[in-house]
Amino acid sequence: MDGPSGSGKSSVSRGVARALGLRYLDTGAMYRAMTWWMLRQGVDLDDPGAIGARCGEPLIVSGTDPDGPAIHVDGIDVAGPIRQAEITSAVSAVAAVPEVRARLVALQREIVGSGGIVVEGRDIGTVVCPGADVKIYLTASAEARAQRRSAELGDSTVRAQQEAMARRDTLDTTRKTDPLLMADGAVELDTTAMSLDEVIAEVLRLVAEHTGPSGPGGDRIRERT
Repeated sequence: MDGPSGSGKSSVSRGVARALGLRYLDTGAMYRAMTWWMLRQGVDLDDPGAIGARCGEPLIVSGTDPDGPAIHVDGIDVAGPIRQAEITSAVSAVAAVPEVRARLVALQREIVGSGGIVVEGRDIGTVVCPGADVKIYLTASAEARAQRRSAELGDSTVRAQQEAMARRDTLDTTRKTDPLLMADGAVELDTTAMSLDEVIAEVLRLVAEHTGPSGPGGDRIRERT
């Protein structure tokens, strides 16, 4: 599941994974964890060469429980710290470094393994799992995305969030390595006027449509419908 900030990827992905009894992976958290480590080590984030040279050092371990996705760096629980504003404002610079993307994509593919997982990020359908059974691209209006993020964080205005997201969108869609794009074969789902439950229900319908009753969570889908 791909899409820009505030489109609902995390909440929807966790809800879908929970409904289908699948694992869940937040790849964005891995880039945030790398950014947290870089800042803690005093690495100059304006120097892509310095970032690339050290990105192989931290041990990043991601949990896959949709009810409590954990992430640790060198044994330290960073699930809380990586959501701080300092990380949010710096993560795009770290995520744009090719060496960082190569290392984390490799880790993500190891976790995905043979499947049975809902993965969210910005390059899942295009790079990490181009052969996924179902590819979804979530989107929403800029105002809706900003309202959601402002409500989630509770520490900024909608206008400030909209401006921050516009900057993030530009960085994510124009970076040279693995930019944010809608993957070939992906279904675009505009969530602007939809509730969380409605979006989850629509994704479950799409999963059933694409994979049939023998697909992931087939029995659970039938139970919900």
